[in-house]
Amino acid sequence: METKLHHRGRSPAVSRLASSQSTFAQALTDPDRSAPTDVRRPGSNQAAQTKRFDVYRNNVAVAAIDTLRDIFPAVLKLVGDEFFQATAQAYIDHAPPSSPLLFQYGDTFGAFLDDFPPAASVPYLGDVARLEFARLQAYHAADATPLAISALAEIPSDEVAAITLVAHPAVSLIRSRYPVVSLWGASVGLASSDDVDMACAEDALTVRPELDVDTLILPTGGANFLDSLLEGDSLGIAAEAGAAAEPDFDLSAHLAGLFDAGTFERIGERP
Repeated sequence: METKLHHRGRSPAVSRLASSQSTFAQALTDPDRSAPTDVRRPGSNQAAQTKRFDVYRNNVAVAAIDTLRDIFPAVLKLVGDEFFQATAQAYIDHAPPSSPLLFQYGDTFGAFLDDFPPAASVPYLGDVARLEFARLQAYHAADATPLAISALAEIPSDEVAAITLVAHPAVSLIRSRYPVVSLWGASVGLASSDDVDMACAEDALTVRPELDVDTLILPTGGANFLDSLLEGDSLGIAAEAGAAAEPDFDLSAHLAGLFDAGTFERIGERP
């Protein structure tokens, strides 16, 4: 007769380890917490342990701030180093890193900036941060060959409106009430600040069809159109969404622009 072993729940040793790790991680990112007592070196006293732990905790905070500087250079340029340092520290206190892979850190930085009172005078800062993080995600996204627009020619004309399009893994859409692409470009030296029109809203598409990450300004109606496609709507429904935002919406022109940018990976499965 076969014997089956069943394990239910954690062993006491595993539970203690998990609790210790959790306490250690929380203490690393909370300066108000004391150094954990269960990680003391044999023979060391409490004062020495606390001093070593504080040094380590400070190193973790410095690394996180440096990472945010690297990920958000445009935000740094817009507000200056002193303001960015204080803002980054406030963000770390609010949302400490949950992973040792710090290149993934900062996904909520844009939302944090939206509600950060000291940044109220630069209301576009959150959108710039979202754009920068989208570019980072595009850089690390899986490689994929973009779908060519010629693939649509293989579909019967009376079925084209019903198809869906699957986005390239590197695609992100950033919608903004501000000239987010122009602000970002001017901040990183790709454009002149003279070209920034604060009265002009810009919706951005980020994508990496090959090696380089591209950031494009979508024309009027383009964000509604792409947003609908990203939600899984059919081409016909997405075109209606675009036309709702732009009465002169040109489906062919918008499709051509998105395909040229490498926005799609494949045509979705049809019933």
